[in-house]
Formats: sequence, C-alpha cells, structure tokens
Amino acid sequence: MEEKSIDKKILGYARVSSYEQNEDRQVIALKEMGVPEKQIYVDRQSGRDFDRPQYRRMLRKLDENCVLFVKSIDRLGRNYADLNDQWRKITKEKGADIVVIDMPILDTRRERNLLGTFISDIVLALLSFVAENERVNIRQRQAEGIAAAKARGVKFGRPSLPLPDNFDEVHKQWREKKITLKQAARACGLAESTFFDKVKELEKR
Repeated sequence: MEEKSIDKKILGYARVSSYEQNEDRQVIALKEMGVPEKQIYVDRQSGRDFDRPQYRRMLRKLDENCVLFVKSIDRLGRNYADLNDQWRKITKEKGADIVVIDMPILDTRRERNLLGTFISDIVLALLSFVAENERVNIRQRQAEGIAAAKARGVKFGRPSLPLPDNFDEVHKQWREKKITLKQAARACGLAESTFFDKVKELEKR
C-alpha cells in the first residue's frame, strides 16, 4: 500500500455498468488502500459519459487536499476525450491527486513536478486512446461479421412462426373484404400487425 499523507482526505470511486453487476471487488480494493467506506462513491451505469449522480457528488467534494482512488482507469470512464478532460479537471482545476490502483504509474502523488505530471498525462492519453480504438475496432468487426453473415443468408432475430393452417382461407376472405383485419387476425390467433406482416410476406413471395 502506498504511503499517504495524513493531511489528505481520501475518497474512492467505483462503477459498474448495470444493477446486475457487483461492485464488491472494486470496493474491497479501495478499502485495502485505506479509503473509508463512507467516502466511496458508487455508480451503476455505463461509463460512456460522466453524467452520473455519484460521480458528480464525488467531484464536488474534491479539492487540493484530496486523493481520489479508482480500481482501474476504465472505472473512471471509457470515452477517450471525456476521460482526458475529467482527468485534467480533477488534477488541474480541483488540484486533487488521482491514484489508479491497477496502474501504479498513474499516481499523481509521485514526482509532484512538471516531469511527473507530464508522464502521468502521456500514459493516460495512451491508455485512453488504445481503449477507445479497441472499442471502435470491436464495433467495426461486429458490423462486418453481421454483414458477411447476412450475405451468406444467415437470418438474425427470432425465427418466424409457422402460418396457422387456416391462414390461406382467412387471407382470401380478408382480401375479398368479407371480414375485417381484426376478425382475420383473431381467426388466425395472431396480432393484427403480425397478420398483416404475414400477408405482406406471402404476397411478396
């Protein structure tokens, strides 16, 4: 554990992407670094931006007498540009220190001089860019994979339900205006929108 100045107020921030995920691992790591439980702020939402209630509450508490601990840099945020902006806001405007537990080089308490700050900023920018670039590449690979699968005739979504046995007869009656759309759908045991979609598919073929 890094030695911490006794006159510094210690805060921690944790984030999970949804209520189904568990933040215990992050909270335990923060406590091991000496962060009091009452000073740990937890958000349960995506890291695509910084419009998060607990993050904003934590931000208001920060000043030059604070040290903020996070388990990993992506718990703070996942957007390259916004992450860099918030890092500078915390360290430059607020004057607080940041410690990224999983990346010891991202500890602004070290080398409190121009070189130390420069190194932290460069490492952060590099890590953020790599993470953002990987997310872009993943989305591109997914899109290319879907396009290739569609070209091979792979169908996506739920499989189409088979037509009821009386569909052809009901379809004919509906087209001849002997029954309404609502009556036709009910006779086939389908929702009106589903019946209409099935008619369009059938007539298209």
